[in-house]
Amino acid sequence: MKLIITGASGPFGRKTTEGLLKRVPAEDLILVTRNPDKLQDMAQLGAQVRFGDFDDKASLLKAFAGGDKMLMISTNRVGQRMPQHTNAVTAASESGVKHIIYTSFVGAEPDNPSLAVHDHRGTEALMKESGMTWTALRNSQYADFIFAAGPIALKSGKWMASAADGRIAHVTRQDCINCAIEVMATDGHDNRIYNITGPELNTMQDVARIVSETAGKPIEYVDVTDDDMYAHFDSLGIPRSAIDDNVVEGVPWCSDDMVSFERTIREGRFAVISDDVEKLTGNKPQSLRSFAEENRQLLDIAG
Repeated sequence: MKLIITGASGPFGRKTTEGLLKRVPAEDLILVTRNPDKLQDMAQLGAQVRFGDFDDKASLLKAFAGGDKMLMISTNRVGQRMPQHTNAVTAASESGVKHIIYTSFVGAEPDNPSLAVHDHRGTEALMKESGMTWTALRNSQYADFIFAAGPIALKSGKWMASAADGRIAHVTRQDCINCAIEVMATDGHDNRIYNITGPELNTMQDVARIVSETAGKPIEYVDVTDDDMYAHFDSLGIPRSAIDDNVVEGVPWCSDDMVSFERTIREGRFAVISDDVEKLTGNKPQSLRSFAEENRQLLDIAG
């Protein structure tokens, strides 16, 4: 069986590829990327590295040819992903892909105000209507986000949030990757939704406290409005809508995404928790505190 991974040169795609290489022959992998030069090491191992651009359906038809099962990693163009994802899903179907697995997000239900969830909900609908077998990996917010937001808060001494007392079950990117590897490498996941979450629901106050205690520096939690959050992100030079390859503080930020995300937490729509990580991988997901303590040096860049 030929396994396709889109966005294979990105952080999620590369780690998934590395994990699959321990399970399947390199010759069974089709790695799709806009930057094939970044995957020459994988090509040397025997994987097929192909150019594919989600803005160019013709390139995807060529890239997906001969593939049976595909991991479709969502793009970074939050709020503007549907044209790209439509190209990818239709190209997969027309290329003969039998099973599509998508990195979606928890709470992908109607009326969710999150800008990101709008994209994920629409993409899930496309998959279900495509005629292909599908699997939705509804990942929660990455615990890894603390290494972008944490240093900013440690420098200023304040953690600003408009999420109020809402909760979300942060999960490590690696736990999400491990689940994707399992679904790609095994059978029995047809037309399933998995909620890939951490082991506990956290408020943003909890997050600020964990970062503060791990770094050994005080952080004041400041509960603000959505307008205040926009002003805060504006002051950091973060664009309001997504811009390809635009990175601030090491992250492809977009404040329309983040403000609507915190509103969704505030409204309780991301308060989803499950044991799907353990069911898929056999291992319990790592907690936010354990993850922060294990990677404490990534918070020390705050000085």
